[in-house]
Amino acid sequence: MAVQKPSIPKGTRDFSQREMARRNYIFDTIRSVFRLYGFAPIETPAMENLSTLMGKYGEEGDKLLFKILNSGNYLLGVDSEILHDDNINRLTTKISEKGLRYDLTVPFARFVVQHRNELQFPFKRYQMQPVWRADRPQKGRYREFYQCDADVIGSDSLVSEVELLQLIDEVFARFGINIAIKLNNRKVLAGIAEIIGEPERLVDITVAIDKIDKIGIDAVNEELSSKGLAQEAIAALRPILEISGTVDERLEALRKLLASSETGTRGVDELNEVIAMTRDLGLRAQLDLDVSLARGLNYYTGCIIEVKALDVTIGSITGGGRYDNLTGVFGMPGVSGVGISFGADRIYDVLNALDLYPEEATMTTRVMFANFGALEALASLRLMKRLRAQGISTELYPDAVKMKKQLSFASAAGIPFVAMIGDSELADGTVTLKDMIAGEQHTLSHDALIEKLKA
Repeated sequence: MAVQKPSIPKGTRDFSQREMARRNYIFDTIRSVFRLYGFAPIETPAMENLSTLMGKYGEEGDKLLFKILNSGNYLLGVDSEILHDDNINRLTTKISEKGLRYDLTVPFARFVVQHRNELQFPFKRYQMQPVWRADRPQKGRYREFYQCDADVIGSDSLVSEVELLQLIDEVFARFGINIAIKLNNRKVLAGIAEIIGEPERLVDITVAIDKIDKIGIDAVNEELSSKGLAQEAIAALRPILEISGTVDERLEALRKLLASSETGTRGVDELNEVIAMTRDLGLRAQLDLDVSLARGLNYYTGCIIEVKALDVTIGSITGGGRYDNLTGVFGMPGVSGVGISFGADRIYDVLNALDLYPEEATMTTRVMFANFGALEALASLRLMKRLRAQGISTELYPDAVKMKKQLSFASAAGIPFVAMIGDSELADGTVTLKDMIAGEQHTLSHDALIEKLKA
């Protein structure tokens, strides 16, 4: 009987040692900038109670939550009528109490409320952990992926938005990725819904227009129509979404259009303040205003941020925004926060496509010691201990096999140097170093070897 080849679920990936070295370069770069801007790390569990997760991401988000079956006989006590009912949501509430986290922001809000007496506000945290979404896998979209979040909670100052934009700019400058940062404001979207006569349909409007880049304006209009929006409202919406000109010209056009909406005007004022401060500080990235940007998560209430890579066709690689009362659903109302999330997996794909990794990012071992036998191996281990004390990564080939095989291993592993201690080196206390890239080799003292490798 043939043994079935093992596999992994669709939308998930294995990562080799070389791939993990690249991913760790991404994580280390983002983490270093988080710390530079004063953010401290926390972690939350992979699974949360469904009561924590449900209702925070909108109807579509709830559908993408991975639910976990209750332990033991999860059908025990479930009414037979519910079992044979077509209402999946009703059955799920009976057999599943937990789910895998959908993002890091809602668990963070739960964390803040649960630990409120231990925290100093405003509280700045970063978090780098995997999340799960039962989405349809496709290029740049996975069911398991990492998010790298930074949030400031306990302050409604727009300085936080400006700092996060500076942070985004620094991260992608270090990666060498050309980006455009798109901004909008949820209050602007609320004002638009108000002036087209559909103030109660904000969620329907934002969910639909957030898809403009993917499906186009005509398909968005069809979706809005299917949701019951009046044709007059849809017709009034289109020219607003197609406002053109410079950022300043579009801001001024929005100000005039939303003059009758207090909420919309406040959103324009906030955008204007954030953009003005950001320009004053300077930004390497392109900064753009996108009126169609909605980021269909219901908890956003103010500034919305989205980052696109300019040289690779892929979805957003960073996003975020202001949420004024996310902790309110957990019994702690009136606490404003703002945060961003770097999509590490999409950044990984962009860096791969553009081949932007520095050489040292994928290098794990700087020098490998060849193995000529027991005495030579012991001498190598003694010298390796000195090298490691100087921060030089090194390893010993474990077996005393033919030199050709050892050199082939070092070459395939991308190890730039091979050190050799044989009979003659043992006798005079030296080491022969082979440069695997240049093909040259030199005999050095132990001190000279350390200096060369450190350089």
